[in-house]
Amino acid sequence: MNNTASGWISGMIGVLIFSGSLPATRIAVADFDPLFLTVARATIAGLLALCLLLAFREKRPARSDLLPLAIVSLGVVIGFPLLTALALKHITSAHSIVFIGLLPLATAIFGVLRGGERPKPVFWFFSCVGSAIVAGFALFQEQAVSSVGDLLMLAAVIVCGLGYAEGASLSRKLGGWQVISWALVLSLPVMLTLSIVAVPAAFPNLHSTSWLGLAYVSLFSMLIGFIFWYRGLALGGIAGVGQLQLLQPFFGLLLAAALLGEKVSLGMFAATLAVVACVAGAKKFAR
Repeated sequence: MNNTASGWISGMIGVLIFSGSLPATRIAVADFDPLFLTVARATIAGLLALCLLLAFREKRPARSDLLPLAIVSLGVVIGFPLLTALALKHITSAHSIVFIGLLPLATAIFGVLRGGERPKPVFWFFSCVGSAIVAGFALFQEQAVSSVGDLLMLAAVIVCGLGYAEGASLSRKLGGWQVISWALVLSLPVMLTLSIVAVPAAFPNLHSTSWLGLAYVSLFSMLIGFIFWYRGLALGGIAGVGQLQLLQPFFGLLLAAALLGEKVSLGMFAATLAVVACVAGAKKFAR
């Protein structure tokens, strides 16, 4: 199997893993405070990442890599998990997954900004149309929705897109799994301290499903998924493998319906399809 095919397979596994992140977070925040959930998942994944780096005797990143790693850490280790956990206190995971349809576009925009490319005007057309669809969907839902939850999801998509773009570029130098591992280790001292401070007083009363949600977002969403995702980007190419993100909203909606019993309306599917179409068009004219 050549590197390109291996990259696409790794990328698809990463997308499938990430698709369960929002439903798992929704389950976990039923009992866990969003702040504790964020720092706990980063601490657990960070300790595992440290063990991996020590086991494989990985060379420390250069001084010039520290700022990019800090951006990755702030984007995907801290920012996205915290903002989505806060958002899911106000909205359902099915509703939030529609916003994930903008994540490939956010990644592409930051990739353009970081790479100094000059996309065609059609790119920005699709970008604006996709954003308008998401805004319209959030504003004109039949049931009551939370503007706070919607704004938090938009912020989460922005910081995650930045973290994805920065990590994808850095993975070419450090390697796929090494990027997320070093980003987790970089944030570990702060995350571990905050985890101790924010420990809930009522651990015995928590439901087992909340523990399963915490375990999933810690092991799979925070570490294992990124190992496959950044490996896929490194082997198969950022532009090509990045297209697989367009499938994430569909998988996420199905999981939200199957695992949480949440209503997935035709409007949600229509909005997701429209956003995916706009993002695909934007990616096509990104260069």
